[in-house]
Amino acid sequence: MRELVARGFDARGIVASGQERGRGRGRTVTVNLAESPLGWLRSRGLVDARQFEAGERLRADYERAALSPSVTMRWEARVDGGGGDALDPATAQIAAKRRFDAALDGAGRGLSDVLWRVICAGEGLPDAERGLGWPQRSGRVVLTIALDRLADHYGLG
Repeated sequence: MRELVARGFDARGIVASGQERGRGRGRTVTVNLAESPLGWLRSRGLVDARQFEAGERLRADYERAALSPSVTMRWEARVDGGGGDALDPATAQIAAKRRFDAALDGAGRGLSDVLWRVICAGEGLPDAERGLGWPQRSGRVVLTIALDRLADHYGLG
């Protein structure tokens, strides 16, 4: 399962528009959107659809809450662009943070670490196992248990 996309970056690390990419500003990298560690496990049948959906929900809330580290201040203007019925960006970010925290709490203390490392930080299972001090090949078992617990939290059938 390959979903290749070319992404251009300027000197500040911001995704450049298509016109700027053509002018030689910055650089372009090819990213496989389907090859997150969780996507890799799903494409090989090592996690089921329910577990994958739970992980993707957690990742989406993590990204909406803007919890990933930032090197510099974000100066871009935030515009709602909707009809006024949606949450403003700050409220949506706070709501996503609350959902993210509730999901990790629902998974449990011992399981939230592996969820964060693999789903949110994008670490592969071998790296997560080393980082957590676990034996080799134990990460997938614990991750599937954590994803099941997460799916129960989300009420996925």
